[in-house]
Amino acid sequence: MEERQISKAVIKRLPRYYRYLGEILDSGMERISSGELSSRMKVTASQIRQDLNHFGGFGQQGYGYNVKYLHDEIGKILGIDQSHNMVVIGGGNMGQALSKYASFEKNGFKIKGIFDVNPDLIGKKIGNIQIYPTSDLREFVKREKIEIAVLTLPKSAASEMADILVSCGIKAIWNFAHTDLNVPKDVVVENVHLFDSLLRLSYNLSSYEKE
Repeated sequence: MEERQISKAVIKRLPRYYRYLGEILDSGMERISSGELSSRMKVTASQIRQDLNHFGGFGQQGYGYNVKYLHDEIGKILGIDQSHNMVVIGGGNMGQALSKYASFEKNGFKIKGIFDVNPDLIGKKIGNIQIYPTSDLREFVKREKIEIAVLTLPKSAASEMADILVSCGIKAIWNFAHTDLNVPKDVVVENVHLFDSLLRLSYNLSSYEKE
């Protein structure tokens, strides 16, 4: 596929397309029109066609979209047609909860280990995933070919750990620590600020109450 500049807004919508198409596929539907997909997703049919045209279109006039084909192709665009090995840094409540999330492995994201400095946690298992001492991280990342680190540490420890992860060769960090990380340009960071999301919810709630 020819490389194109795709807007962040389009990229942000792709996982939602993938999720809805997966649900449609599970329901047994084999094809769907942009209009039908629009009514389910509350996105205009025109927007759907514009988004998908960035990647080749995938539809046929008068036929619509083959659900499985479109689901598979969006999966390829998102990079989940291949598996990605992950580690979770922080074995507390958040780290444990994420490690139990079954959809990760179903979609090719394999959590190979959890790392923590707490001696009371080291050696325990969350499901079938073991908690290791942070001192073993560098060797583990190399041995297990880890690509992604999930950072669930307190804000005070996150920046130092990010530096360690970069030095280990990690190229992608899913950051749940409530701080922005200073990493090299070739390291991808996806920040998940839960409180920011809650504040947006509060704003929308307040706006509706004022109407």
